[in-house]
Amino acid sequence: MKLNVIKYGQIYLTASALAILVGLVAMVISWQTLGFPLRPAIDFTGGTRLSVELVCENGDAPSKTCGEPIDIGFVRAAIAEKGYGKATIQSLGQDGRGLSLQTGDLEVEERSQLQANLENILSKFGKIDVTKSQIQRVGPTIGNQLLTSGLLALILSFVGIAVYLGFRFQIDYAFFAIVALMHDVFITAGVFAILGLTMDVEVDSLFIVAMLTVIGFSVNDTVIIYDRIRENMKIWGEKSSFDDIVNLSVNQTLARSINTTLTTMLSLVAIFLFGGSTLKFFALALIIGFSAGAYSSIFNATILLASWRKRKTLTQQAI
Repeated sequence: MKLNVIKYGQIYLTASALAILVGLVAMVISWQTLGFPLRPAIDFTGGTRLSVELVCENGDAPSKTCGEPIDIGFVRAAIAEKGYGKATIQSLGQDGRGLSLQTGDLEVEERSQLQANLENILSKFGKIDVTKSQIQRVGPTIGNQLLTSGLLALILSFVGIAVYLGFRFQIDYAFFAIVALMHDVFITAGVFAILGLTMDVEVDSLFIVAMLTVIGFSVNDTVIIYDRIRENMKIWGEKSSFDDIVNLSVNQTLARSINTTLTTMLSLVAIFLFGGSTLKFFALALIIGFSAGAYSSIFNATILLASWRKRKTLTQQAI
C-alpha cells in the first residue's frame, strides 16, 4: 500500500497546526504564570540547587526497598515554613529516596542554613547520605549568558541550514525545510511547556543541546526526501505532475525514514528509563523532537512544497 501524502495533505497539516496551537497556548499560560514560556532551571535564571539522597537503611541487603519514600508534599510545606515558599522541589531516584531543591541565589551562610533545615525536615524519612549530596550555585549573570548563547546557537543553526539548502536545492525547498524545522522546535517546546505547568519539569542547557540535535536530525531526513524528489524530477518531470513525483519520492524513502527513527528511539527510550535524572528529560526532548522531525519531513515539508509549486504553476498559466 502506497502512502498518498498529497491527497490527505490537509489532514496532516491540520494535525500539526493543532499540536502547535496547544503548545503555544501552554507557553502563553506559562509566560503569564512564571514569566517564561518554559519553566527555566537555574542554568538560565541563576540560583541555588541542592540535591540530596537518603542513606539506604538495608545497607548491602538484597532487598529492593531502602525505606519509606520522601513525601514531597510534606517537605514542600515544611520548607515553606522556613521561608523558602518559592523553592521548587522534585523527587529523585526510582525509590523516591532523593530530592532536588531549587531556590534563589543564596550566600554561603544561607546555603548552610538551608542544608541544616532540610536535614532536619528529612530526618522523618531517614538520614542524608553526605557522599551523594550536592549543592550547586549559578549566578544570574551566568544564567543570562547561557540563555542568550543558547538562543543565538539556535538562530545561527537555522540561518546556516537555510543557506546550505538554498545552495543545494532551490529557495522554496529551503524555505519549507525551515518551516518543518520550526514545527519540530515548537512541538517539543510545547510539550515541555505543558510538562512545566503540570509536573514542574524545568528546561536547562541540555534542552538547548537537544533542540540543536533535533534540528540536525530532522533536516537530514528532509534533505534525503528532497534529494529523491530532485532525482525523480529529472526522470519523470515531463511525464508526471509534481504531486505524483512527491508521492513517489516519499514512498521510496519512507522505509528508510521510519527505520532510522525507530532504531534511534530504542536507545533514547533506554536512556529515558534507565539513564538517571540528569539525562531523563534530555532523552525525552530528543524522543519528542525526533518523532516530530520524522513527521514533518515526510508530511509537512513535502506537502507545503507541492502546494507551493502547484500554486506557482497555476499563476504562471493564468498570466
